[in-house]
Amino acid sequence: MTLRFRNLDLSPDAPVEQWPVEGVLAALERGTLKHWRKLDRAIQDDPWGPVARRVESALEANRPYGVAELMERSIARARARAEQSEREQVAQQVRHCLAQSGLTAREFAECIGTSPSRLSTYQSGKVIPSASLLLRMQHLAQTRNPTQT
Repeated sequence: MTLRFRNLDLSPDAPVEQWPVEGVLAALERGTLKHWRKLDRAIQDDPWGPVARRVESALEANRPYGVAELMERSIARARARAEQSEREQVAQQVRHCLAQSGLTAREFAECIGTSPSRLSTYQSGKVIPSASLLLRMQHLAQTRNPTQT
């Protein structure tokens, strides 16, 4: 079966990033595994991007049997993976600040206004510090050792 977009001035062969919500909905309703995979790849590449948002909008308009759950899982999986990566990056930044400061973990925690055990959860990525606390860590690291960046 060949997918055709009705009332749209583009082809299903165009990149999915160019598909409007109507094109995404057509692909979900009448497309094949090839079209769904294209959507999935775009979602995995940018979990909060325009394609993911268009898929969400299309699913609000209509829930094609089987495909709706597949796409919802795709978005959830991509976002969970991205969030884990972000947690790891923040934890790495916390560890970098501590190392750059030259302080012990206890001293560093005291200087930023937290406990050593809470600092440990930030270093492991179990807990994400607030933006203001992360800025405080960066400032402390830079003022304690301004020659390193």
